[in-house]
Amino acid sequence: MKIVIFGLAVSSSWGNGHAALWRGLIRALHADGHHVTFFERDVPYYAEHRDLTALPGGGALVLYREWDAVRAQHEADEADVVMVTSYCPDASAATTVALHSRAGLRCFYDLDTPVTLARLDAGETVDYVPPDGFDQFDLVLSYTGGATLETLRTRLGARHVVPIYGSVDPDLYRPGTTQPQYRASLSYIGTYAADRQPALERLFIHPARERPEQRFVIAGAMYPKDFPWTDNVFFVRHLPPGEHADFYASSRLTLNVTRKAMAEAGWCPSGRLFEAAASGAPILTDRWPGLAAFFEPGDEILVADDTQDTLDALARPQSDLDAIARRARERTLDEHTAQRRARQMVAAFEAAVASEVS
Repeated sequence: MKIVIFGLAVSSSWGNGHAALWRGLIRALHADGHHVTFFERDVPYYAEHRDLTALPGGGALVLYREWDAVRAQHEADEADVVMVTSYCPDASAATTVALHSRAGLRCFYDLDTPVTLARLDAGETVDYVPPDGFDQFDLVLSYTGGATLETLRTRLGARHVVPIYGSVDPDLYRPGTTQPQYRASLSYIGTYAADRQPALERLFIHPARERPEQRFVIAGAMYPKDFPWTDNVFFVRHLPPGEHADFYASSRLTLNVTRKAMAEAGWCPSGRLFEAAASGAPILTDRWPGLAAFFEPGDEILVADDTQDTLDALARPQSDLDAIARRARERTLDEHTAQRRARQMVAAFEAAVASEVS
């Protein structure tokens, strides 16, 4: 199966969560005999932090400075599946190409569904959503499940909707080696987001102030100068994916904080959850609907609502944290790998084609 994707970024993991997801999925798709061509606009902020120059497992990475409608149409016409994704900077032009192509299946993958819907609720224009919604696409994939799937049908006209959740490539995320520069009682990886800040302060910054003798580490991009740093909170400005496993191995516990729209929608697990679990890290997360469908709270993952919950988690014996991490890793390798998601994606393609034919 030839799959052509018009997306945000796969070549740079700086400041976006799409790259790591696509790298795992593309590797898994190629391992199963499929071929992926990924179109990515070559922009300075990704070029300056580029940590991948060729698609994993083969395929073609097309980095372009200016939109090339002729090449895009040629690739789409020869594809079995042509896909446009959320936050694709040329989504409008790519959608035109996709819908006018001879591809067997025209698909949209919203990797940011709750954010998409929240922006529409706020009256914003969302560039990657066509004016008439998704009704002309044969299939809509959503990073989010639950009630959001029905909203995509009723509000945006999606005819066939399937959830494809986050995942992890276990060849890249496995138990790492402790590194002194990443040593921490509690760690956190995440790009700065204002809507995540209240929870981050409640579950990370305030506990750091309560435990000044302990070391806390944040890794991520776009943090503002007025971020409420404390003397025992250390910052890693950019952490390449190849160093994530060692980062996780260097802390007793790692924190996941979900963006507000995603937490409110539920059924939208961050890829960081699966990466941390596959790396063997004990995870503390904020609470959101649907969490138990992915990890069992209290058994495979710890849940925090307030500062005291974080402090209680930090006080747990190491043996408890190790057991939680082990069970989460086993669940992840069984249910949440990129190979598993890639096969679910292909099954969704095949089911949509069969539906259209019938």
